[in-house]
Amino acid sequence: FMTDFGAVDDSVAICRGVMYSIFPEVRIVDLTHQVTPFSILDGARFLYGAAPYYPAGAVFVVVIDPGVGSTRKAVVVKSKRGQYFVLPDNGLITLIEQRDGIEAVRDITNRSWMIGAALSSTFHGRDIFSPVGAYLARGEDWTQVGPEINKSELIRLKMEAPHADESGLTGEIIATDGPFGNLVTNIDGEEFLKLGFARGQSVAVEIGTEKMSIPFVKTFSDVAEGKPLLYIDSRGRVGLAVNQQSFAQIYGVKPPVKLVIRAGREINQATSLAISGSTARSRATKSPRTRAVVSRTSS
Repeated sequence: FMTDFGAVDDSVAICRGVMYSIFPEVRIVDLTHQVTPFSILDGARFLYGAAPYYPAGAVFVVVIDPGVGSTRKAVVVKSKRGQYFVLPDNGLITLIEQRDGIEAVRDITNRSWMIGAALSSTFHGRDIFSPVGAYLARGEDWTQVGPEINKSELIRLKMEAPHADESGLTGEIIATDGPFGNLVTNIDGEEFLKLGFARGQSVAVEIGTEKMSIPFVKTFSDVAEGKPLLYIDSRGRVGLAVNQQSFAQIYGVKPPVKLVIRAGREINQATSLAISGSTARSRATKSPRTRAVVSRTSS
């Protein structure tokens, strides 16, 4: 169960009460109720991060719904992993679809699965999403929730879906990691490893129009304090960070931003050129004892 309701008022407790009333034995796990208010992207990435740790048949009730009461649909999405997602059709399912695929989608229209004769225009978490989630958890036939709709009709977040070609990997920086300022991407770590990088090697990346050469390491302390790094985060995605500082603040990155990771041949060439250029400038202007260290190149 995930929302942007926070913990100040009774909204979460009311939704839980609705679910318990329908299915007293239901087990409710609160993923978080502290999603940034109205942030569909944050909701999508938290859902993406949590879902793999739950089994097939799990039901996720997700209410980040700035369009509540409008013409947006309320839907149940069944992923190809066999999990069910009860949520507004506003893009929350985007990252799940990219990774897990979608088996089918149904429009929630069955009024007997909703609460109250007159639905609230502002609290569909209580009136629609919570009861539907409880009925599904109880084992009711999900096809009874409403008619099937074509998955192509779903609303998707506008972001660069990750893809690979001969030049490398392209995806998107989708968020920053809480107060730390690390960059969260939608590029799978396993896909990155297929490029053949070993830890300690430099990786050429493009963040928007900015070009950088960053070492691929295991953890933050593998580089000096204040230095950038590329790593695979705890959710299995490529991440970018600065040891004990904020990457987002230092480099002025505000998601969403396109991210390109260049393949090995181009990386080696880019790094070599950057080092050669810096070394040449160093020899021309510095004493022989001065060493050039390259951590960033500009386009």
